[in-house]
Amino acid sequence: MWDERYAADEYVYGTEPNDYLKAQADLFARGGRILCLAEGEGRNAIYLAEQGLDVLAVDSSAVGLAKAERLARARGVTVEIQQADLADMDLGQQQWDGIVSIFCHLPPEVRQALHQKVFDALKPGGLFVLEAYRPEQLLFKTGGPPRAEWMMTADQLQQELAPLHFEQLQEMDRPVNEGQGHTGLGAVVQALCIKV
Repeated sequence: MWDERYAADEYVYGTEPNDYLKAQADLFARGGRILCLAEGEGRNAIYLAEQGLDVLAVDSSAVGLAKAERLARARGVTVEIQQADLADMDLGQQQWDGIVSIFCHLPPEVRQALHQKVFDALKPGGLFVLEAYRPEQLLFKTGGPPRAEWMMTADQLQQELAPLHFEQLQEMDRPVNEGQGHTGLGAVVQALCIKV
């Protein structure tokens, strides 16, 4: 499905970083290794690499990752690329200064297991940045999965990411303009967590 979606020449979700991630960029100023989950065509990973970070972009789509590599070359940065299924990917132990999850929508059981791995994978002081659609997004029809159970709420994230300390956790409706894939008012949840 994702290979098919990314097959077009244009970048389905644009080439600019997600607004919420960009707003947190100063927090990554100290440098380090960053893991970008479900990174697709690479826009967020490439933005972080432009900030001088060592970035691994992971996605299940070889087509999306090939476009990420092209975009990285065009922007003059290097991003490590890995094709992987997040359902069984080993995120490692205390090896990431930051993990980024932008519109990473998965079946609930896969998402819950992945979120449990995030705590172990972060170094002490490591950051987890997430923006995702809430179930109310189905009313807006401006992007996101067609299933409410694949979306997230603040309450769910508090439970799934419980070992992490929440610096921010908020639900809101905001304009999301990221290529043709996310265009218009979006019902989102945003989280910024730290491993203390």
